[in-house]
Amino acid sequence: MTTTLERPTEIVPRQPGNSGREGWIRRAPLLPALVFTIIVTQLPFLFTLYYSTQSWNLVRPGSRQFVGLENYARVFTDSAFRGVALNTVLLTLGAVLIAMVLGLLFALLLDRSFFGRGFIRTLLITPFLITPVAAALLWKTVLFDPTYGLLNFVLSPFGVGRTDWISSFPLTSVMIALVWQWTPFMMLLILAGLQSQPHDVLEAARMDGATGWGVFREVTLPHLRRFIELGIVLGAIYLVNTFDAIYMMTQGGPGTASANLPFYIYQRAFLGFDIGQSAAMGVVVVVATIIVSTFALRLIFKSFSGGEDV
Repeated sequence: MTTTLERPTEIVPRQPGNSGREGWIRRAPLLPALVFTIIVTQLPFLFTLYYSTQSWNLVRPGSRQFVGLENYARVFTDSAFRGVALNTVLLTLGAVLIAMVLGLLFALLLDRSFFGRGFIRTLLITPFLITPVAAALLWKTVLFDPTYGLLNFVLSPFGVGRTDWISSFPLTSVMIALVWQWTPFMMLLILAGLQSQPHDVLEAARMDGATGWGVFREVTLPHLRRFIELGIVLGAIYLVNTFDAIYMMTQGGPGTASANLPFYIYQRAFLGFDIGQSAAMGVVVVVATIIVSTFALRLIFKSFSGGEDV
């Protein structure tokens, strides 16, 4: 009986340049998107950095000159800028947190079966599908109008006269419109978290005698933590850039009582024509936003990579 000895398989050494070439071949389809992103985002930011070192007002010809970091010093000593920054924090956090609480309540409602649930869910989602400009006009002209607004009509039996809500409570009025529009987003996010709960854990908790509130506090809420954190971060990222609602409802007024940072920078750049000062404000806002967003995103990634706290 003869046996055939197999020849050992030859291992062909990998060429050092092949891995690098293959890597570039795989990345080649992404290059157009990368170039487009650099042109659209990074080049304007570089120009903004350059303009922030200039003293340049478009209504004063020949006023352009290099001033170094003087514009940044003026930004931090500008009391109006500090007030607008506080408005931005109050508007963003207030709208996000209120929308999150309402979204959680609506999600808990829609997580159970009842007649007409699909119709109610459609109605609750509708505000998020409306264009922000149209939503702002709706609140300004239909609900908050001092003469023909529905809010004054509903509150008139309680002794509330023709209150000009936008003039009397400008920041609150904008916040209410934003909460109305962003509550459906929070609701959908929380509802997805509720429907992903392990039912065996819920049944085990009920069999152990836990009440409905106990199950929610000890099982459901820890499970929803990552969804709540994600909703807060995403909502804050979008709402910190709010411009259309403020522009359509209050124009930042009275004074700067309802202006946030994007709207105030717009006013300084396109109404005051102070290019250098507005550019410095933009750079400060971008740096602060990057710092806060990096911290928040790390918190979210840590939450999603961790284990389930149940």
